[in-house]
Amino acid sequence: MIKEEFDKILKSIDLDRKAFAELTNISYNTVNNWNDNKKPIPNWVKSWLNNYKKSIILDNIINDLTPYLKE
Repeated sequence: MIKEEFDKILKSIDLDRKAFAELTNISYNTVNNWNDNKKPIPNWVKSWLNNYKKSIILDNIINDLTPYLKE
């Protein structure tokens, strides 16, 4: 993943680099220093972002359905 794609995905899920760093418990400086050459974005980041996006979708579905669920 290149930095441009990383930033685009972050924007699509309403995160910025600082929020991503906090959620993943990584130093903001580390995240900010990722680039396409010397310090590439780790491979796990793309799958983490995909899973985070899915969790947002599922949370929204649960919130939408909650009023209709019987306790």
